[in-house]
Amino acid sequence: MTTYAPSPAAAGITVVREPGKPALVHTPAFDTMAEATAWLSAQLPAIQAELHRSGAVMLRGLPVTDTETFAEARDALIAQRAGYKEKATPRSDFGEGVFSSTDLPAAQAIRLHNENSYTLDFPGVLLFGCVTAPETGGATTVGDMRKALAMLPQDLVARFAEAGWLLVRNYSDLAGMPWRKAFSSEEPAGAEEYCDAHAIGYEWLDEDTLRTRQRRSAIITHPVTGERSWFNHFAFWNARSLDEDVREVLTDTFGEDGLPFDTRLGDGTALTDAEVDAINEVYQAVTVRESWQAGDLMLVDNILCAHGRESYTGDRKIVVAMGEPVRLSDCSPTTAPSTTLYGR
Repeated sequence: MTTYAPSPAAAGITVVREPGKPALVHTPAFDTMAEATAWLSAQLPAIQAELHRSGAVMLRGLPVTDTETFAEARDALIAQRAGYKEKATPRSDFGEGVFSSTDLPAAQAIRLHNENSYTLDFPGVLLFGCVTAPETGGATTVGDMRKALAMLPQDLVARFAEAGWLLVRNYSDLAGMPWRKAFSSEEPAGAEEYCDAHAIGYEWLDEDTLRTRQRRSAIITHPVTGERSWFNHFAFWNARSLDEDVREVLTDTFGEDGLPFDTRLGDGTALTDAEVDAINEVYQAVTVRESWQAGDLMLVDNILCAHGRESYTGDRKIVVAMGEPVRLSDCSPTTAPSTTLYGR
């Protein structure tokens, strides 16, 4: 275990760093949340400096006991709230910009991903908080996407840098997210208006089934640190990443073109199984984790670091808030957003 004050900018906190775990800061003991938020506000420059260094920072020892005290901590750490757009997973809304991290089943692990990497603006920072820790498992895993970019096969990186990545979604009531929930609109015209304004191609397969296509950059540059990062959902939503039994059922039911999500290279090329596996192996190699304890917070820089979730047992209540929105155009994307294939 290594303990150190990381830099003059972050001299107000002491960071504990252990192999395989995110950076950890033990806070002082506080009698009230007001004392805790005052300390967080005073130490915010130090915390932000460490966040840019490590990509994710866990804060342990705060009196965060419910969604209300979590929201107080959020307001001390995040200046501007960010919305959740083009929804992809079910979440509970606790009000005041606080949500469940996900409502997917406990047995389902969630691969590393960058939140809203497919939108034209996205949260720059995520804040997770533990109200109830699970009995086993359930860590919010994180992985440094600067390291991932350096570890990926360079010929593959070059192809993604040039062509970007393509996301195809099928919105329906039978699988995936219904378009009404994803676009927060009861009328087709509302979904179409959003797509037109956000570089998303679309077609209606029937009145309740919408197919969209959007090309995005796979590599972006952090607007503050100037570092390049692997930033996309390519492997996360690629059919190859599904469990084989799930993939077979979905393909048999909806056909290869009807999966709720699928991805390709931005020019429409499908990667080989070995290439998708290589990306997932890098994600696995950079993954770090720390078991949740009640009251823990974890700040995640959404550009520098991807996040996921382990399967778990027992009750688990992890909440999340999103903030410091960033525009894709401010991140030097290597591929322009588009509704068409690269080179077409």
